[in-house]
Amino acid sequence: MESVIRDGVAIIDHFESQGGADFSPTTPKQRILSRLFDVIGAEGFLRPAMHYRWNFPKQNLEFLQYHFQAATPRGPNRKERADKTMDQMRGAGHAFGAVPETFDAIETHYIEFLKVLDSHFSDQPYLLGGKPSIADFGMLAPLYAHLGRDPGPLSLMQEHAIRVFRWVERMNRPELDVGEFEIQDGQYLASDEIPDSLVDVLKHIAIDFVPETQAAAACINSWISQQDNLEPGTECARGVGMANFQLRGVTINALAQPFRFYLLKRVQDEFESLDKQQQDEVTSLLDACQMTDILEMKLSREIGRQNNLEVWL
Repeated sequence: MESVIRDGVAIIDHFESQGGADFSPTTPKQRILSRLFDVIGAEGFLRPAMHYRWNFPKQNLEFLQYHFQAATPRGPNRKERADKTMDQMRGAGHAFGAVPETFDAIETHYIEFLKVLDSHFSDQPYLLGGKPSIADFGMLAPLYAHLGRDPGPLSLMQEHAIRVFRWVERMNRPELDVGEFEIQDGQYLASDEIPDSLVDVLKHIAIDFVPETQAAAACINSWISQQDNLEPGTECARGVGMANFQLRGVTINALAQPFRFYLLKRVQDEFESLDKQQQDEVTSLLDACQMTDILEMKLSREIGRQNNLEVWL
């Protein structure tokens, strides 16, 4: 019997269950960060991904036209249908807060991120050591599909962060491609170690991820409180309003997306499963990363999955 699995997170979950969870660390701090990076990759990089794809037509347009047309079913008006899809996706970039007034803040924040991540990859082949994890899979989604493949952002990555670019190459190969590193054991860092360089990466991500998540939670919870007939099993919309927060003194208006909290609850559930000593160790780590608040950012209504869709429980 054939089955269909939709959504990258669910697909990875499926193969992890089939393969004995081989890419999920077992130690507390590494496991929590692995899940957290999965959320960040899926939801925290939509803004730069959309900005660098759609707001640099000189570099990207021909490349995007080719690939969107190739992905469009053959038949009459294929180019026009592809162009319509492209316009819809370009509009999504605006919904995530990539508008002219925010371009400078987005670009400054992203280039700084590349540099701090590049520093981490000067010592480590993957985010948690010598082996890829769920963290790497989550972050690869935006850092390859948009930011490491479209011509404009690809050139930025190659210019500012060659080690990040090498990680993107490494993640697209089935074997461990770690010839330039001393670490070649194919293992996560021992003793649940989290390098200072990875703490620095998360501190930088926290600058916009934490306030956006907080604003989105408030927006979605307000929306939930106004729903009189939100029956269990009702499909979650992509967004239910606009959340406002500050990035480098600039106001960002971005779509408040329930899916962020479906993923974030997996982090929170992992934390709740730990014993008191482990929770204290994780809390101390998240404090250093300026990410502790994400443990308390919850929706007033839980989300599940039915028939390949996120639904309200």
